[in-house]
Amino acid sequence: MASGEPRLAIVVGHPSSCSRTHAIAARAGERLVRALRDEEVHLSGPQLIDLAELAPSLLDRNGHGGPADMALRTVREVPLVLAASPTFRGACSGLLKLFLDLMPRHGLTDTVVVPLMTASIPAHRRAVDTSLRPVLLELRASVPAPGISVLDTEFAHFDDVFDIWWTAHGHALSRAVGQRTGDRADEVTQC
Repeated sequence: MASGEPRLAIVVGHPSSCSRTHAIAARAGERLVRALRDEEVHLSGPQLIDLAELAPSLLDRNGHGGPADMALRTVREVPLVLAASPTFRGACSGLLKLFLDLMPRHGLTDTVVVPLMTASIPAHRRAVDTSLRPVLLELRASVPAPGISVLDTEFAHFDDVFDIWWTAHGHALSRAVGQRTGDRADEVTQC
């Protein structure tokens, strides 16, 4: 991969680095890069931002270029972010919400985001679009497709879950990312 290629950043908001959400997010990132490349949209990465490792610096920020500030800057500079969280009490994790709350107003204006949440029960499947998506939209992210919701019972066959999601929403995502990276410019019409 060329070092000059735009990047995909994965932000994982689980309080444990060894979580199943972390593993699913990493797999989703790999699948996104590959699926976008098949659509002639080229991204390097994925670059993983593990909020469990950054938690102390998120709470004790001095705004002088520490790890939290570097992560916030990275997320604002990449064309595509996968924001991943477990479902806690029907919503995204407080750790991911804290990270997003540290963004400047409209901090994701030039960023396409794919929300992903893991859940234990089917009733929480919509949490990705009812709790995480509104926060991303408030930050002015482009969220061109519904989020990816993965139940515990689907972890073993995540590739199938991803394939179904990609078939339904991949074109919208690849178009949005392509517009930001300059790939697939043939589909962007100028008025």
